[in-house]
Amino acid sequence: MKFTRKANANWKGTGMEGTGAITTQSTTLNNTQLSFKTRFAEGVGTNPEELIAAAHSGCFTMQLSFLLNEEGFVADDLSTEATVTFEDGSITLIHLELKGKVPSITAEKFAEIATKAKEICPISKLLKTEITLGINLI
Repeated sequence: MKFTRKANANWKGTGMEGTGAITTQSTTLNNTQLSFKTRFAEGVGTNPEELIAAAHSGCFTMQLSFLLNEEGFVADDLSTEATVTFEDGSITLIHLELKGKVPSITAEKFAEIATKAKEICPISKLLKTEITLGINLI
């Protein structure tokens, strides 16, 4: 399977006082505000690190679902929070915190499959940073 996806970022002005917008192909983000405040402080809009967290949590959780299915399990609920740490101009860590409710699976099997999902998720493979995983089977 091969496909492409697109997003567009537009910026006007200086790095600190300027403003920007991001639009995705699906238009889920449609001229969504991007600014210095949304990236380095608290402001309305989004930022690259938040978008990486969203992409990583979504990719990992979907990958985990597929792997569980391959092993004969169907999750009642999977929830992953991705925390991206930005430090000194680099993303130094991404922590995935997983909570899952999967009938008839042992904690050991769940951890094994979740760890594999973390390793083979396309976004995990793309990122060149430490990725950690916390696992909580409900």
